[in-house]
Amino acid sequence: MNKANHKSILLIMPYGSVGGMERLALSFYAFYKSKGYIVKALKFIKLDNDIIHFGEDELYFKGYDFLSMSRLERFSFYFKAPALIKKIVKQHKITHSIAFGDMANLFSSVSFSNEYKIGSIHALKSIEFKHTTSFHKVTKLGYKSTYKKLDKLVCISKAIREDMVSNCGYRFSNMEIIYNPHDINKLVELGEEPIKDQKEKEIFVKKTIVFIGRLSVQKSPWHFIKAFKLLTKEEPNTNLVIIGDGDETVISHVNELIKQLKLDDSVFLLGRKSNPYKYLKAADALVLSSHYEGTPNVIVESIAIGTPVVSSYCTKGIIELMTLNDYVETSENIIVESGIVTPNLFKGALGIPNSNNFISEEKRLCEALKEVISNDDFKNNLQKNRLALLKKFDLEYVCNSYLKRV
Repeated sequence: MNKANHKSILLIMPYGSVGGMERLALSFYAFYKSKGYIVKALKFIKLDNDIIHFGEDELYFKGYDFLSMSRLERFSFYFKAPALIKKIVKQHKITHSIAFGDMANLFSSVSFSNEYKIGSIHALKSIEFKHTTSFHKVTKLGYKSTYKKLDKLVCISKAIREDMVSNCGYRFSNMEIIYNPHDINKLVELGEEPIKDQKEKEIFVKKTIVFIGRLSVQKSPWHFIKAFKLLTKEEPNTNLVIIGDGDETVISHVNELIKQLKLDDSVFLLGRKSNPYKYLKAADALVLSSHYEGTPNVIVESIAIGTPVVSSYCTKGIIELMTLNDYVETSENIIVESGIVTPNLFKGALGIPNSNNFISEEKRLCEALKEVISNDDFKNNLQKNRLALLKKFDLEYVCNSYLKRV
């Protein structure tokens, strides 16, 4: 056995969807396998429509979603998951585990297994916790107790680490800032793949804005849909493409909003895509209107592919991604090297809105989208600064940093 094979790594995640954490896990998997490590990937939930796959190295606990479980079955799953993780660690002689997100972090922290445990935080938790759930209460308790069992807790931005300490009561010294890694060459390659479906190709004949991600309360897609409605009044020959699945209640609200705003002919929900990057490459702008974020992978992916970004100031982590400089939050749009950062859209409450009235921040979002899709200077400026913006996301550096003992 060579030296590389002394490392056996378990990647732990809730799902196999096209979300940022899952794509991140797949990048880690490919890199560690290329180095000769033994790698296993554990999904708590494996679904038939999963986009992220790990072949013969994939493990899972359940073949159906939490939403299909009774409350008793879900509680039973939560109770048994740590012991099941410990069994897998022992069976596959795991030396390092990497957990993606709070559910995986929490179960790993109480598994009583002996591998080098690495957890990760990918969003501003103080905002996420405004939407109170039973699991959020348990997670907050974990921040003050069981998370000390993690050998390392990775925060993917300075803003997230500050939030954990200042707003979430995190009190352990095991946190480390490591940005998300990206295989830039692979992203560029995937972006060059042609769109073969004729109906999809026709969408991108017009100026096109794309959203890629999970349709969730966190992503608050109603904001960019309403901003797009305002945009169509001045730029009627423009399309909006939404790629990703999501929460059923959010998807239902989005579909109702599209009908109400009479956008049926210009907004296209394409669902999950195994290669979303070819659509990103074909688009004129990427849009995000999240209520909170960490450092969204899709922004780095868009920069790598060369598509300008329009994002709300949903966290200071956005600034860390989109520019080489520092900016304070403002009520004005901020033009940066990779596009435009617009004012924060979060109004203090999470959830599907009771009203579809337009707000001033959505008008700012509209103005930014109009600027980016109608001015080639944004794409040219991004190309000029692309390598400098991507420097801290080097795949090999980040993957090695995760495994490095504190």
